[in-house]
Amino acid sequence: MASTRVSTVVRVAILVLALLVFLGNIMMWIIMPTDTYYNEWLLKILAATNSTFFGIQGPIMLDFTFPILFIAVLGCVYLHLGKRKTTFTTSRRCNKFMFMKRPMIVKGLGIVNLTELALFTMFIALNVWYFSDYVRHWFQLVPQLNSTRRETVWQTKFDRVAIVFGLTGNLCLTFLFYPVTRGSSILGMIGVTSESSIKYHIWLGHMAMGLFTTHGVLYIIYWGMTNRLSEMVRWVGVSNGITNVSNIAGELSLLCGLSMWITSYPSIRRKMFEIFYYTHHLHIPLIIFFIFHAGIGFACIMLPGLYLFIIDRYLRLLQSRGSVRLLSARVLPCNTLELNFSRSKGLRYNPTSTIFLNVPCISRMQWHPFTVTSSSNLDKDTLSVVIKCEGTWSKKLYDMVSSPSPVNRLLVSVEGPYGPGSTDFLSHEKLVMISGGSGITPFISILRELIFISSTEKCKIPKIMMICVFKNSSHLSMLELLLPATNISTNSTNLDLQVEAYVTREMNGLNSVDANSVHTVYFKSHPNDAPISPTLGPNSWLWLAVIISSSFIIFLISLGLFTQYVIYPIEKNGTNIYPFTAKGAMNMLFICFSIITAATTAFLWNKRQNFKEAQQILSLEDSQNGIEMESLPLQSMIRSINVQYDQRPDLKKTLLEMRESSVGVLVSGPKEMRQDVARICSSKHVDNLHFQAISFTW
Repeated sequence: MASTRVSTVVRVAILVLALLVFLGNIMMWIIMPTDTYYNEWLLKILAATNSTFFGIQGPIMLDFTFPILFIAVLGCVYLHLGKRKTTFTTSRRCNKFMFMKRPMIVKGLGIVNLTELALFTMFIALNVWYFSDYVRHWFQLVPQLNSTRRETVWQTKFDRVAIVFGLTGNLCLTFLFYPVTRGSSILGMIGVTSESSIKYHIWLGHMAMGLFTTHGVLYIIYWGMTNRLSEMVRWVGVSNGITNVSNIAGELSLLCGLSMWITSYPSIRRKMFEIFYYTHHLHIPLIIFFIFHAGIGFACIMLPGLYLFIIDRYLRLLQSRGSVRLLSARVLPCNTLELNFSRSKGLRYNPTSTIFLNVPCISRMQWHPFTVTSSSNLDKDTLSVVIKCEGTWSKKLYDMVSSPSPVNRLLVSVEGPYGPGSTDFLSHEKLVMISGGSGITPFISILRELIFISSTEKCKIPKIMMICVFKNSSHLSMLELLLPATNISTNSTNLDLQVEAYVTREMNGLNSVDANSVHTVYFKSHPNDAPISPTLGPNSWLWLAVIISSSFIIFLISLGLFTQYVIYPIEKNGTNIYPFTAKGAMNMLFICFSIITAATTAFLWNKRQNFKEAQQILSLEDSQNGIEMESLPLQSMIRSINVQYDQRPDLKKTLLEMRESSVGVLVSGPKEMRQDVARICSSKHVDNLHFQAISFTW
C-alpha cells in the first residue's frame, strides 16, 4: 500500500516536471520570432554555449531537441511505474473532467472534443503569432537587405514573406511525427494512443503542406519577377561568406510532399489504398532533402519528433523480422476469421489495443491493423484478432484458411500490440457499446476484461448494453466471439449484460446460420515461429528510456568529434565554409548509427530471455496438443439477447432514456454511425452521456 502511494506521488511529480519542461519549450517557440530573442537571448545563449564541438547547432539542440527527448524519458519512467496499477480507472472523480471530452465538432475535422478544440485553437494561434511576428522582424531588416540587392523594396518584402511561410511550415513539421509514433511514451503519458491521434497527423500534414507549397510557389514567382529563374536549378553555393540553401533539394522535398498529400485525400486513399501506402514512404526522401535544403541547424528544431519516430520505426522493424506462432483460426460463416496466436506471459496489453499483421505469402509489403479481441488477463497464453473480409488482402487470407484443405502452417509477422495505458470504463454506472458490423471487435476485448475483473476483484462492474447492427443474419455468428475459448467458471462472474442485435437487410431469421457452422482450423507449430513477445521484454518502458538516452549520447559524442576534428579546422579562419549538404548528411548518418547501435543492443539483450520463454511455451503447447477448449455458453453470461430484423436501432431514444448519472457511450463502426452518436451525446439536454469513439482509420 505504501509503495503504491509512493509510486503515485512520483508519477504526479513526473507529470508536473514534464509539463513545466514542455511549457518552457513552447515559450521558446513564442519568443523565437521576436527581437528580444535575436538581440538578447540568442547572443547570451551563443556566448554561454560557445564550443568548437557543436557550433551553432549546439544551442539549437539545447533549446529545442533536448527538452522533448527529456520529456520522452520521463514518460517512459511514468508508464513503467503505472504498470502495477489496474488497467481500469475505477474512481468516479474522473467524471468531473468528462466534459472536456464532450464532442464539439462532429463533421469537417472529424469528431473533435472540447480539449482537442482548445489545443487546436491554441496551435493555430501559435502559428499566426509565429508568422506575423517573423514578418514584422524580417520587414525591419528590409532596408539592410535591399541595399545589397538590385531589386525594389516590395520585391524584398515579397521574398521575406515567402521565407516566413517556410519557417511556419517547419513549426507544423515539428509536431507531425508525434501522432504516428506508435510506441510513444509522450502519447502514453497523456493518455492518448497513436490510433486515436491519427487525425492530428492529418491536420498537421495539411497545414504543413499548405505552408510549404505556398513557400515554394512564392519563391518561383519571386525569381520570375527578379529575372533569376536560374535559381531553381542551383544546388548550393556560397556568397559573401554565407552558405546558401539548396533550392533543388527544397524542390525535390516539396515534390515528395505533394505526392503524399495528393494520394492521402480520402477518395484516393479509400479506392487505391496501396498507392497511398507506398507513396507515404516518400517521407524518407522528403526529410533528407528538407535537411539538405534548410540545413541541419534549422532542422534540429524539428529533430526530436523525427528522432523518436526513427527509434520507434527501427524497433518495429526488429520485431517484424521474425515469424509468430499461429495456433488456430475460428472460421465464421460471415466471411470472418478469428486468429489465435501464442503469446508470452510477459506481454501485457489493455482492451481496445491494435496489432499490425503481415502475411508474406499474400504480400510482403502490406501491413494491416486489427483490433486485439483477447484479454491479457483472461486469455493467459493467447492473443486473438478478428478479421472481416472487406478487401483483397483479407479475402485471400480467408480463402486460404477456410478452404477444404487449409494450409498446415501460415507464416505471419506482427508489429505491436499498441494500446492505451489505462481505461476508465469502470468509472461509469452503465456502459452502452454501439457497433456496426465488424466494429464489434474492440468491445470483445472490453467484455473479456470485465469478465476477468468481475471474477477476481471486488469492485462494482457497470451494467452493460451492447447494440450491434449487422447487415444480415450470418453476421450474428460474431456474437459467438464475445466470450473466449476457455474453461473459466461462469459461476464466478456477475456481469449484467444485455445484447440488442439488429439485422437491417432481412425480414426474418429464416436465413440464420447455425452456430455449429463455426469451425476451428489448427496449425502445426514450427521451431522458427515464436510467441508474440514484448520487443524489449517486460520492462520495455525502461529499456526505451535507455535507448533514447544512450543513443542521444552516442549521437552527441559522434557529432562533437566530427565538428571538432573535421568542420572546425576548415571554418576556424572564417574564409571557408563546410558544405551544407555534407554537414546534414553526416548528422543523419550519426543519428541512424546511434539509434541502430542502442536499439539493437537492447533488442538482442532481451531476445535471449524471450527465446528461453518461447522454448518453454513450445514444450507446453506440444503436451497440450489435441486438447480442444470449448467456448463459454453464451446464454449463461448474457441476461437477454434480443434480435430484431429489418430494423435499425433508435439510438437517440435509447440514449436519452438512460437515467444513470454516468453512462459511458462507446461507438465503433461506420463514420455516419459515429457522427450520429456524437451528435446525440453533445446535446445540451443531456449531461450524463460520456462519448468515446473507437476506430482506426488511415
